[in-house]
Amino acid sequence: MAHFAHARVDLDAIADNARLLRERAGGTPLMGVVKADGYGHGMLPAARAVLAGGATWLGTAFIHEALALREAGITAPVLAWIVPPGEPVAAAIGADIDLGVSDRAILDEIVEAARHLGRTARVQLKADTGLNRGGVGPADWPQLVEAAARAEDAGHVRVSGLWSHFACADEPGHPSIARQLSAFHEALETADKVGLTPEVRHIANSAGLLTLPEARFDLVRGGIASYGLIPIPGYTVSGIRPAMTLRSRVALAKRVPADSGVSYGHRYVTERETTLALVPLGYGDGVPRAATNKGPVLLGGRRRTIAGTVCMDQFVVDVGDDPVRAGDDAILFGDPSTDPGVPTAEDWAEILDTIPYEIVTRVGARVPREYVGGA
Repeated sequence: MAHFAHARVDLDAIADNARLLRERAGGTPLMGVVKADGYGHGMLPAARAVLAGGATWLGTAFIHEALALREAGITAPVLAWIVPPGEPVAAAIGADIDLGVSDRAILDEIVEAARHLGRTARVQLKADTGLNRGGVGPADWPQLVEAAARAEDAGHVRVSGLWSHFACADEPGHPSIARQLSAFHEALETADKVGLTPEVRHIANSAGLLTLPEARFDLVRGGIASYGLIPIPGYTVSGIRPAMTLRSRVALAKRVPADSGVSYGHRYVTERETTLALVPLGYGDGVPRAATNKGPVLLGGRRRTIAGTVCMDQFVVDVGDDPVRAGDDAILFGDPSTDPGVPTAEDWAEILDTIPYEIVTRVGARVPREYVGGA
């Protein structure tokens, strides 16, 4: 079945990015993070690609994502780090999935499931060092690690990891970074005093692994950078390349007179007689409605701007007198090294005052992924 749009995903780019991140991290083992359907790139292909690039761990947000990796035959260590009450922890234990623990009640639930199964659960305790999101804060951390040590002595759990997450690693030099590192060291010392001997300690995300050698510990987490996007504005990494290209084709091109209102609300009005090109992608496919009169598109060999309101299934581009016709390529974002002049996901993020994570993860399921590369 032919589609008027697709997201081309270069798996070799993902593998090469993972390899480069490991090198940049001084050889520290790499966790390839594949949550949110591999940041929109496709979880299973992305997982295989980062593993081909040398990652030795995989990271997901939720248990159902980790279970899908196992069901696909992937045997690498996997951490599922958000475990709300009532999640299928027994299935995760049975599939040898590491479970993130950010609360004493979750630890108790995991212990009970392990006891019922007669198996040892693998858990990674998360210290909240200042992000104030998931994790256990300093006041409750001693009680958590003591309870985990008791459960480990009883054979119900194996504390395989201790970890945390930076709040501002994408702002090099931010004072919170040093405070969080200090708090993480204190959390590790507290765990050490009760006899916990984790396999891995980790706090560095993509931004941290690139800029904070002192934060590498035993494992670094390659999230958005594995997909060729850098989370630090203005920071470049030689060799990193975007893996996703979002491409469509012009569905219709037509001439309209001057003073023609375009799309819902007539938020764009033509200044002169011109050609309008209709591109069949919209907010139903992940093109932000906020890209109205802002979103960049490479069309007819030139970078242009969306004209008028982004609709659910389509948007319009004013191409002036250029010879654009139905069937011509329209590229929203991609890799300028392969498509000169193409906008990047970072360009879209800057224009829309957001982050590149949101641009790629919101590309909808209606847009088929086309995989290239041998990874």
